[in-house]
Amino acid sequence: MESRVETDLRGRKTVLAPCTEPCAIEKGMRLIGGKWKGSIIYHLKDGPVRFNDLARMLGGASKKMVDQRLKELEAEGMVVRTVVNERPVAVTYTLTEFGRSALDILEQLRIWSESNLVGEDVAVTT
Repeated sequence: MESRVETDLRGRKTVLAPCTEPCAIEKGMRLIGGKWKGSIIYHLKDGPVRFNDLARMLGGASKKMVDQRLKELEAEGMVVRTVVNERPVAVTYTLTEFGRSALDILEQLRIWSESNLVGEDVAVTT
C-alpha cells in the first residue's frame, strides 16, 4: 500500500495514509543494500568463487563479515554454497538466477557512482 500525501494551500504536506509495510525500495535495499552484499554479488558475476578468494577480492571486509553476509545471501536465495572438497574443507559460492537478477541494478549503480564521483571529495552545491 502506497502512502498518499496531500498538499495544502501553503505548500505544507500531510501524509494521509502512511505505509504500514516496507515499500518496494526498502525491500530491495534489504536484499542488496547491506554492507558488502552488493559487492559480494558483483564479484560472483563471472561464476563460482571460493570463500578465501572472495574475501581477498573484498579487501576491507573481515572473513567473519564475509561469512555473515554470504549466509544472509544464501538464506535470501541469492547465492548457493557448494562444498568442493571435504578435507581440507573448501567451498564455492555461486549466484542463483534470483541473485543474477540484481546484477543489472548493481552495474547501473557502479556506472552512476563512477560518473558522479560518489565518495570522492567533491564540493556539493545547493
